[in-house]
Amino acid sequence: MTWAPRLGRRLVWSAIVLLVAGFACLPPLLSHDVYSYIDYSRLGVLHGLDPYVHPPASAPADPAFTQVTWTETTSAYGPLFTLAASPLAWLPVETAVYVLKAISAAAVLATAALVARLAPARGVDPLRAAAFVALNPLVLVHVVGGPHNDAFAILLMTLGVAGVLMARERSGGAALVAAIAVKSSTTIAAPFAVLAAAAQAPIGPRPTHIDGYRPVGRLLAGAGVAVLVIGWVAYLGFSWHWLDAFALAGENQGRTSHLSIPITTARLSGLDPTTVRAAALALYAAFVIYLLAWTRRGGDWLRAAAWATTGLLLATAWLLPWYLLWPLPLAALSRDRALKLLVLTLTAYQLGARIPL
Repeated sequence: MTWAPRLGRRLVWSAIVLLVAGFACLPPLLSHDVYSYIDYSRLGVLHGLDPYVHPPASAPADPAFTQVTWTETTSAYGPLFTLAASPLAWLPVETAVYVLKAISAAAVLATAALVARLAPARGVDPLRAAAFVALNPLVLVHVVGGPHNDAFAILLMTLGVAGVLMARERSGGAALVAAIAVKSSTTIAAPFAVLAAAAQAPIGPRPTHIDGYRPVGRLLAGAGVAVLVIGWVAYLGFSWHWLDAFALAGENQGRTSHLSIPITTARLSGLDPTTVRAAALALYAAFVIYLLAWTRRGGDWLRAAAWATTGLLLATAWLLPWYLLWPLPLAALSRDRALKLLVLTLTAYQLGARIPL
């Protein structure tokens, strides 16, 4: 993306908007997950079935069911996304698909715009940062063209990052919780944000008080309010069954995808995949502990969060192409050239997954 500043702001943003809008207008690309989103919303609204208890196969006559891939799986998505998607149940299936594509495209554009706004304070060129996020081919093909709800989760995560960077810790904490309530994979950014807030100088005459005087207190207060509100609304909608989604998301790590790094390593080396996967997760856990310690000693928390998120993609045995969106906003603001090159290399590696070339 080094060419972005030479092209100028108008041309770069025109290219971003046109490409994102173009992929939003195409039929769903290379994944049927969007039909699962719609089917889960229809289960709850039209069939009176809890999507965290009943899989799509519970209503096989529903028009969305014929396009669902995971027919025996209950929802693995957070309650905030499930609740937000509920109005889609009243729309025709194909109309609901394009509504989700439009919202996903808007979320990607909003994330790129937010990253561009934060970039100057980080010493990063805003056009390069925006292009790094929005013009990634996996984002265009899978996140927008899919579409996938990762767009919503990462927008909320980026809003949380912005809250910490702009000393708006309450809204930042609430946004981070909301991101996790859409997709649990965004959890990785939260501990680094807490460490960053804890390291900031307190504001006010009584810094020992937690009620609004310390940045970390404001961050945790915002997060706490969000947990209570989202948890209460989710309980009203789904009882406590929505907690099963987080367990199911964890169980997904027991699956393998052909082009994940551990499984590819096992395949090429002839080693046992289970052993390689366990070793990768152990190394990743050690890496995250090191990054947290480095951040606590004064290291750049955003750079550490970017490395932790990228490391997760390298360590997981269940890697899907649209997951590449996860580290993009963080890496774009990281001021770490090696990290950006690693993300681009991983992008190139994943281009062959579910994209017929």
